[in-house]
Amino acid sequence: MKITVFVTPKKNVLDPQGAAVGHAMHSLGFTSAANVRVGKTVEFEVEGQDTPEFRASLDKLCQDLLSNPVIEDFRYEIGA
Repeated sequence: MKITVFVTPKKNVLDPQGAAVGHAMHSLGFTSAANVRVGKTVEFEVEGQDTPEFRASLDKLCQDLLSNPVIEDFRYEIGA
């Protein structure tokens, strides 16, 4: 299975990188952009089945390693 994890700053956390990208977008004429947030994407492949136990272990991996739960949110997609 292919796993894609998306990690983004929480809504109430300042995102200076997002602000800089938003400013650059406006400077380049893309003035309709608002609330730009910059995060990271982690992709990997695993063997196994999509089960509740697997999702629990994936949640733990995301909370303990791939994100900082104090300042970041995560979501993931599981592909074939």
